[in-house]
Amino acid sequence: MAAKLIEPGKRMSLKYLQYAVIAVAAFALPALAQTTDIDAFKDAGSEAKVHVASGFVCPQFIGHFERDAYGERNPSIGSDYCLYSALDGVYGTITLTPLKAAYDPKTALAAEFTEQEGIGGKIVAERTMLIGGGAAPISVYSRTYETATLESGHYRIQFSTGTIGNWAIEATIEYATPRDDDKQRDFLNAVFTEALIHIAKVAPPQGPVIPAEGMPPPPATKPSH
Repeated sequence: MAAKLIEPGKRMSLKYLQYAVIAVAAFALPALAQTTDIDAFKDAGSEAKVHVASGFVCPQFIGHFERDAYGERNPSIGSDYCLYSALDGVYGTITLTPLKAAYDPKTALAAEFTEQEGIGGKIVAERTMLIGGGAAPISVYSRTYETATLESGHYRIQFSTGTIGNWAIEATIEYATPRDDDKQRDFLNAVFTEALIHIAKVAPPQGPVIPAEGMPPPPATKPSH
């Protein structure tokens, strides 16, 4: 983790050390992921990867984030993922899962919630929001846990999920607040706006769209009369 854990000349307390270990562990694990060479994704130019089944595009870059890996996440339910990272130990994961029954976001994320609470994570935010703008925004359920508090900031992990057509889209981001608030917000907006454009096949919404580096933004459309 690039964030500084100890200020020069300060004595580290036991509690401070415990927080540091938790933060390093939480932020280091995503970096271990590796790309799985499967047929779920295909090349789409400018190093983007298209998820064949859903049409979702995982570009090489999303704002400050660069794609590190992609592949199968859970073959038993058919879910796949794209993993991104930014500077200073900020990680984002996109998970695509086909829907086979009625979708309940809390049930879908129950295992992740249990894991965070098991290692001492505290819920600091929970809400449902509309993302994507335009006439058809996505209803996204989100829960945020605080995993550690250091002098450099509050370390958090946010789980967000919504559905489009026959797909559930999950976006998970690990970040420090207030340092990474803009990155967190931009990543979340980009993921669900991308889902609207490429899964729902709707016109680019009037909302925050972050084009991949080296790729043009979606074309503007004239409103119908």
